[in-house]
Amino acid sequence: MASKELYRGRLIDHVHLVVHDIAASKKFYGAILDVLGIPLGGAGDDFFWADEFFVSTPGSHSAQGTLTGRVHLAFQARDRAMVEAFYQAAMAAGGKDNGGPGERRYHPGYYAAFVLDPDGNNIEAVYHGEAQRSAPAVHITF
Repeated sequence: MASKELYRGRLIDHVHLVVHDIAASKKFYGAILDVLGIPLGGAGDDFFWADEFFVSTPGSHSAQGTLTGRVHLAFQARDRAMVEAFYQAAMAAGGKDNGGPGERRYHPGYYAAFVLDPDGNNIEAVYHGEAQRSAPAVHITF
């Protein structure tokens, strides 16, 4: 592992998507992760990763099982402006609209945007509104 830092303490430990076109996915996710302030942690010919988010081709040694698609993945955003920037970056990087930025009825203050990635997965950025957190995340250095 090239990175010497991790963040722990959130609900999801990691997500691994298996995609058809690694270059298109790297362009797409690189653009939206940049807007969300999450740097790519590493990459190879058949994979890339950022924090606890991993993307690979079906032939990668890290891929297991059958390629299914139709995943719904939501990234946290710091504010409404970040949700809007996420949406614009995703659209410019080959994403398809699946619900532009706006309030949703899930709970008061839920502001989100939905896009389809190059493999048809439903990717969301959400800001839950003003709230207090005990910490943004647990930061671990080695």
